Amino acid sequence: MAWSTRELADLAGTTVNTVRHYHAVGLLPLPARRYNGYKQYRVEHLVELIRLRRFAELGVPLARIQELNLRGPTTLHAVDTELEADIERLQRARSDVAAILRENAPPETPRGFEAVAARLSDPDRSLIQILTRLYGPPEQSALLAQLSNESDRGRRAFYELPPHATDDHLDRLASQLALQGPNWRAPESAPRGVRSSFATAVAELYSPVQRDVLRRAASAVLV
Repeated sequence: MAWSTRELADLAGTTVNTVRHYHAVGLLPLPARRYNGYKQYRVEHLVELIRLRRFAELGVPLARIQELNLRGPTTLHAVDTELEADIERLQRARSDVAAILRENAPPETPRGFEAVAARLSDPDRSLIQILTRLYGPPEQSALLAQLSNESDRGRRAFYELPPHATDDHLDRLASQLALQGPNWRAPESAPRGVRSSFATAVAELYSPVQRDVLRRAASAVLV
């Protein structure tokens, strides 16, 4: 009894493309061909294909199958460690997705910032994405605390600054922002090693008048 590629794939519960890929990477030997050029798969090919599919179910990468043949238990222990790490990563991802859905936050929101992201402007959310890459865990925790404690009134006033606000208007808002300490949007409040990248982001994300009020607020905090 000989089978075609399609028949072999169906018997093993896989696809023709998978069979061809196993041939291409050298895991499944090529069978003999009939006089008309069609492949003739036999029982040994079916057994090997089922074996390869089982390895795939176990999470064994194709690149490690030859190693598994030589070092069975050792390789399986390594695969088990990798699977454990994958499971932990997926559990974290599920937790992140649940928090994003619960808080109706944008899907790109960094972990831990879901509860505050929905009420922020696009520039603020963009800056948070950058800062969570620049900052370590302690700085991220401090950033989240600042965001959580930020006055809604002050935030709205900052968002709604008119392009030609008067000096008095800017000074009043700067004083209001300074009451809460260093503003998280101000590069001066960041660790020295990230200030340059921070300042570049602020320069592109915020309007000139918003940057002006941030500078005034930073000066007021230092007084």
